[in-house]
Amino acid sequence: MSEQPLRPITERTFEFAVRIVRLCDSLDNKARISCPLITQLIRSGTSVGANVEESQAAQSRADFIHKLEIALKELRETRYWLRLLVATEIVSAGKLQALLTESEELVKILSKIIVNTKRKGNEGSQN
Repeated sequence: MSEQPLRPITERTFEFAVRIVRLCDSLDNKARISCPLITQLIRSGTSVGANVEESQAAQSRADFIHKLEIALKELRETRYWLRLLVATEIVSAGKLQALLTESEELVKILSKIIVNTKRKGNEGSQN
């Protein structure tokens, strides 16, 4: 089993957003899906990558952390909407499993980046 090569977080979150947009586009054709649900999912799912991208031009360590914390909140919200789609049987669990798995991995990655950045900031202030 070969491991997937490491990709920048900006690339992974952009690809995640693309997948969310495609999912919402396919849901838009289902009459029983409410427009607010699609709107919430596309808003939070695309916001993840936008905030990660903004973090790359942060004006300070605090700004960098803040942008990533927003991305993390949006990612958790996106995961909620994806789980709701499965729980309400609007979309099968199998169809969303890859997106749910990616969202869980991204939560871990962003959390780790935030923790490490905060720790480095605290270490630097003690010297």
